[in-house]
Amino acid sequence: MQSSNPVFARNDGFNGRGGAVTTSPSQWKVDLDGPQGSSPTHTERGAGRMTLDSVVEKTAISLGLLILAAAATWFFIGDLGDPTTGEAAYGTAFTLAIGGALLGLVLSLVNSFKKIVSPALVIAFAVVEGVFVGAFSKVIAAYVGEPSVVFQAVMATMVAFGGTLAAYKFFNIQVTDRFRKVVTIAMFSFVGVMLLNWVLSMTGVFESGGLRGFNTLGLVVSAIAVVLAVFMLILDFDFVERGVEAGLPERESWRAAFGLTVTLVWLYIELLRILAILRGSE
Repeated sequence: MQSSNPVFARNDGFNGRGGAVTTSPSQWKVDLDGPQGSSPTHTERGAGRMTLDSVVEKTAISLGLLILAAAATWFFIGDLGDPTTGEAAYGTAFTLAIGGALLGLVLSLVNSFKKIVSPALVIAFAVVEGVFVGAFSKVIAAYVGEPSVVFQAVMATMVAFGGTLAAYKFFNIQVTDRFRKVVTIAMFSFVGVMLLNWVLSMTGVFESGGLRGFNTLGLVVSAIAVVLAVFMLILDFDFVERGVEAGLPERESWRAAFGLTVTLVWLYIELLRILAILRGSE
């Protein structure tokens, strides 16, 4: 079954299509039956294959570097409310946010389309995305007037991730072809509309950000984005599970970590926007 996540879509193992051995390590096939008494999911470390433990480890590294970069960026920007240096700090924040977003987009595309995953590029993406997250969070915190909104968004992201994972495992959610198609169509439709909205906003056709403004309409759009992000998490969990079952090389854990990091960052940004809009309306 084809993956709808562009991070995993080009990899056979994440789509349950582990074919014959090829010259590309990302397409290696192993005997899923294995020796008698072995587990086809390979959850034990040390076999040189991707396991659930190795995915968790690489994801923790990716998110840890992202958080460190975000924290460093936050403190580097300085106080946005300072009457003497605030204007310069705002300029720095916007520059880092836009630069981090653009460079992060480039790295995400490179990582998504590389046949053989590069741990260095995944790490670079995490650091660059951390710069964007730190700068964007700083601006939102200044807009709301309460830095605690960032902590609340982080906690909300953790709860959403944990709740989605628990529901996926304990309720035995089955990811069907129909579910994949619906989420895929919804995702590409959302991205297309957001790109069009960005173009129209930049050209002055839409005012106050259009669909992405900090108003009621923006709240609805962000809520829709959160739902889509949660659905993408479900697909991510399913794709990782398929990759483990396919017995991919442990190096592919970095691809899984990258995919999860992309989704979690998106989820955090949308939750932060929702909290900012709700605080701004009080």
